[in-house]
Amino acid sequence: MQVSTKGIVLTSLKYGDTSLIAKIFTASDGLKSYMLKGILTSKRGKLRTSYFQPLTQLELVAIHRNKGMLESIREAKVYNHYQTLHTNIAKNAMTIFLAEMLGNSIHEEEQNMELFNFLEASFQWLDIKEDIGNFHLYFLLALSKYLGFYPDTNQMDASSFDLLEGEFTNTPSLNPMLTGENLNHLKLFLGINFDAIHTIKMRKANRQQLLQSLILYFELHLQGFRKPKSLAILNEVFN
Repeated sequence: MQVSTKGIVLTSLKYGDTSLIAKIFTASDGLKSYMLKGILTSKRGKLRTSYFQPLTQLELVAIHRNKGMLESIREAKVYNHYQTLHTNIAKNAMTIFLAEMLGNSIHEEEQNMELFNFLEASFQWLDIKEDIGNFHLYFLLALSKYLGFYPDTNQMDASSFDLLEGEFTNTPSLNPMLTGENLNHLKLFLGINFDAIHTIKMRKANRQQLLQSLILYFELHLQGFRKPKSLAILNEVFN
C-alpha cells in the first residue's frame, strides 16, 4: 500500500557498500524500517543520503506492506530544515544521543500522533534555542509520559524517588532510589515546560548523575532497552 506520511529519522545504518537501512518514526504507522537500495552511490535519485541524518523531519511517499519486513521509500523531502541541529557541536551530540535513546525505546508499529507531535515540536524547539544544557533531561522525562511510565507526582514531598516503582516514597527499599540533590533536581523538572528548563541551575556532575538515573529509569521500565553508546560522546562534549 502506498502511504504519504511525515516521518522523523531515528537511525540509518550502512547495508553493504551502497545501501542504508533507516528506522523512521512515522505519523501514519509508528516505527518503520526501510531499505534504501543504492542510495550511497546514486546521484540522480529522489533520495539523498543527507535526508537520513538523525532526527531529520521528512515527508515520505512509501510502500508499506506491513508484513514485518523492510519497507521501501519512493520519495522523500525535508519539510523542516534545521538551522543548527546538525552543525552546532553540542546540539549534534545531543541529537545523536536522543536519536539512539528513541531507537532503543520505541518499537510499536502503530500510529501514535501524540508522540509524533511531541517529537516534532521538541526538535524544532531545540533547533532554534541556545540555552539547551538541560534539554535532554526534560525531554526524557516528558518522553516517559508517552511511553507509559511518567513519574507518579503524588507525594512529591517524600524523601526519595523509587526508580523501579516510578513514585515518590518515604519507605526504605532495595530498589534504585533518587535522593538528595538529584531528587531535588528531578522535582524541579516535573510540571514545567521547555521554555523554563534554563531556569534550573545544575553543576555538570549533577546533570550527569541525573542523566544516568534517567537512563536507568528507562532500562527498568522498557523491556530490551539498551544503554546508548553515544552517552560517552555527549558527556565529553558537555564537559
